[in-house]
Amino acid sequence: MIKSIQVYDPPMCCSTGICGPDIDPDLVEFASVLSQLAAQGVEVTRFNLGQQPMAFVENAVVKGLLDTDGVEVLPVIFWDGEVKRKGSYPDASERASWLHEGRSLESATS
Repeated sequence: MIKSIQVYDPPMCCSTGICGPDIDPDLVEFASVLSQLAAQGVEVTRFNLGQQPMAFVENAVVKGLLDTDGVEVLPVIFWDGEVKRKGSYPDASERASWLHEGRSLESATS
């Protein structure tokens, strides 16, 4: 059961994926999943390298990944404090499984 998700995004103008000249449908879907998970009681926190660089420095794991792999390692996604994914956003099937996990949390707290 997911309790918290932290997302360390690469530098971008917004986290929704609907800004700028090229709309990224995966990023739009990911933002939607995070919104749904938050509504189910999952604590969701996002950090944008371009807007909140200190969050990346203050997290030793993220800082270490950036030091060794560079910004290509972003996004780094933590699930309950553990790295769940790095270097890309989850695909459609993985997003669906995350929603399933979130629903498990919602039904456990109802």
